[in-house]
Amino acid sequence: MVDVSRYYGTGEGRITALSHVDFDVKAGDFTVIAGLSGSGKSTLLHLLGCIDKQDDGRIIIDGTDTTMMSLEELAPIRLEKIGFVFQSFNLVPVLTAYENVELPLLFKGLDKHTIKARVGDILDELGLNERKKHYPREMSGGQQQRVAIARALVTKPSLILADEPTANLDSQTGTSIIDLLIDLNIKKGVSLVLSSHDSVVVDRISNIVYISDGSIKKASRKNPP
Repeated sequence: MVDVSRYYGTGEGRITALSHVDFDVKAGDFTVIAGLSGSGKSTLLHLLGCIDKQDDGRIIIDGTDTTMMSLEELAPIRLEKIGFVFQSFNLVPVLTAYENVELPLLFKGLDKHTIKARVGDILDELGLNERKKHYPREMSGGQQQRVAIARALVTKPSLILADEPTANLDSQTGTSIIDLLIDLNIKKGVSLVLSSHDSVVVDRISNIVYISDGSIKKASRKNPP
């Protein structure tokens, strides 16, 4: 992100969601965007994830300048390079865990054998094999978030964006989800950007970017978790 701003509304009612933000994600990074609710964390992730467009500035993803591309033109980048994990899980309620995870692979048009192998592998890796035929309503919050993470990983993205992924979970389950994300970052080398205002989460991650009123205030780098 280079000098990126995002506004909502017009005239006197215009709200600045992000103001002249510079932000860089390197391969293999695990970065937390820390800040209070309404600080601009979700807006930043939505722009970085190509599900919204900035009003000013440039966004470059893996060498591709996306600034002049439409949301429709950005669809292949979202599908190929980026995985999403949301606070509310965003699972399709009428689909099983297996079907939720296979969905992005169906959009990619992969053959049935490849889909079955990939979904099976990721469900096994995340300890969800016994839940693959269960619907979201039949799973705990932690299990649903693991399914959401499996769905994000199954396309083998280079970047995963997680928007408050532990906010709807109890502290113990939230800790296990952070443990899982840290493990995936280390073992798979996938870059992760996670937003949170939970100090317990923030304290676990080495790279922290603090945001307030739409502006990045400071960044810090600690020892790896």
